[in-house]
Amino acid sequence: MLSLRAIRKSFGGVEVLHGVDLDARAGEVLVLLGENGAGKSTLVRIVAGDHQPDAGEIAVDGVSHGGWSPAQARAAGVRMIFQELSDAPPLSVAENISLGRLPARGGVVSWRATRARARRLLAELEVDVDPDTPASALTLGQRQLIEIARAIGDDARVLILDEPTAALSAAESERLFELVQRLRERGAAIIHITHRLDEVRRIGDRVQVLRDGRTVLHAEAAEATREQLVTAMVGREAGGVTRPAQATPPGEELLALEQASSRGAFDAVSLQLRAGEVVALYGKLGSGVDAVAEAAFGLRPLDGGRLTRRGAPLRLRGPRQAIAAGIGLLPADRQREGALRERSVAENLAAPSWGRLGRRGLIDGGVEARAYARWHETLRIRSRDDPAQPIGTLSGGNQQKVLLGRWLERATELLVLIEPTRGVDVGARQDIYATVRGLTAEGRAVLVATSDYEEVVQFADRALVMSRGRVVAQLDGEAITTERLTDAAGA
Repeated sequence: MLSLRAIRKSFGGVEVLHGVDLDARAGEVLVLLGENGAGKSTLVRIVAGDHQPDAGEIAVDGVSHGGWSPAQARAAGVRMIFQELSDAPPLSVAENISLGRLPARGGVVSWRATRARARRLLAELEVDVDPDTPASALTLGQRQLIEIARAIGDDARVLILDEPTAALSAAESERLFELVQRLRERGAAIIHITHRLDEVRRIGDRVQVLRDGRTVLHAEAAEATREQLVTAMVGREAGGVTRPAQATPPGEELLALEQASSRGAFDAVSLQLRAGEVVALYGKLGSGVDAVAEAAFGLRPLDGGRLTRRGAPLRLRGPRQAIAAGIGLLPADRQREGALRERSVAENLAAPSWGRLGRRGLIDGGVEARAYARWHETLRIRSRDDPAQPIGTLSGGNQQKVLLGRWLERATELLVLIEPTRGVDVGARQDIYATVRGLTAEGRAVLVATSDYEEVVQFADRALVMSRGRVVAQLDGEAITTERLTDAAGA
């Protein structure tokens, strides 16, 4: 249905795609893998008409195009769901689903038809959301599903999914996979971009791996091993990350929640975080894991129970008090809540330490640059050797490393990570795991809130499973398995 031949693309004189071929066949799912910066997004944006190729050919149903506009791509039945949300937050769910094609007669919008269309598509996705709800009131995962509903409503013949499950729980991901299966049976061609290697066999027919703008592996999904895929992506042999045994027993209790509650988010949650360990809060979206993590950083007030630091009561009125108490945060949405996108990598890394690095209220750019240099190699940040480079020009995984560097520079004792590897490639994910493991070896403690069961299995010493705002299970060490996590979470 879709064929790309010898696609080349350069930006600023640097070629990022070196003659890539790709075929998307009717009734089939092609899984597209590659580390951040491998060229995946550039390639599919060419398919969607956002970029024009410098050379090569695009053909749909045998009709050749040198390049085309987004309107031409849509007319050919190509739909793309981007990794970063592209909705209109102030508008309702129904309006977002029909964005660009509101039902109308004589220039007058039929809101009844708009809502009816939204209800039909939401029911098909099994999403329980009121069509009149503003998109801004939804969770990140719900907003992603609304974008998927919009693409499905456009009767896509070629559907490109760019990290669609990154913001979804296990249950929501399964619902999406079931929908993709139905679309495949109808004859749609689907390109599925992901960093989750377990999805290759779960959803794919074929798998294609890009590295540095070239295809380095093309295979049947059922035949490709995890080791082959990882090696192809990173360019070296790299086994799966496994949870190492703790070098020493956990140390003193650094932070604890005791029967803590926050209205409408979680209830009667107790947990202890000790020096030298990683504790994971696992649950699907809406379970309350992210809310508990936010409370540990002062972003959400407690209306019951208490928070203690080394056994002493700790009242957090906001992030300022949390940072002063030696607590750092990586938020779930690094684009909107973590990174200062127009600022440099050096400014972003140094931000929590400005009070210490500055003199008489002034911040020296050279001091920031030296702070960045201290962690650039340690964190294996892939960027230009330029502390002034805007953080927004880095890949998602490298942005996450810069934000993690904030707390290393500040020597923060306790880290709270919310969905720390969402949208992060396998190489960067391993780097982040290794860095955090190094921190726990130094006696620091890490609290991870995540909906990614694979992350918990690979990363945690202890895991608390949450459902509907309550802790429903606690697993330790080797008892942390995919089956036990998903069974307990009801995912």
